[in-house]
Amino acid sequence: MSLRSSATGLASLALLDGIEVDYFGTLTLLKQLASVTVPEKRLLAVQPWDKSIIGSIEKAILRSDLGLNPVNDGKIIRIPIPPLTEDRRKQLAKLVKKAAEKYRVSVRTARREGNEALKRLEKEKTVGEDDLHRAQERLQKLTDQFTKQVDTLSDKKEKEVTEV
Repeated sequence: MSLRSSATGLASLALLDGIEVDYFGTLTLLKQLASVTVPEKRLLAVQPWDKSIIGSIEKAILRSDLGLNPVNDGKIIRIPIPPLTEDRRKQLAKLVKKAAEKYRVSVRTARREGNEALKRLEKEKTVGEDDLHRAQERLQKLTDQFTKQVDTLSDKKEKEVTEV
């Protein structure tokens, strides 16, 4: 689940963005296997291009931590989006925090990999010590910038989800 796609009680195409389906042994994004539409403000419809994988799509939606209950009629999967209860709002707020932490970890991982690459360049005498420190400072500034963006988006989405 991405921070932008977390549920707010209304149907959104982005809600199913990260769902991966077992497509003949390969995990494939749902949007690559089916068309997803919003026929009503509280309903998503998933129509697979290959009808033989409709069961796999249904299972993938059930396995996701979105708490949605798909209805499979053999041709189309309809996913009603229930109005948010207080418990569901709290659950979604936790999911937003979990997703935000995942993105913060990704940013820090990129910083670590960047620092390792810079140190290799210094060992190879490709980069001088002053250039190394400037590059590390720039990398830290970028890390701070992207971490702040994640925090801002997370806070905004958390408020959106918890508003009654």
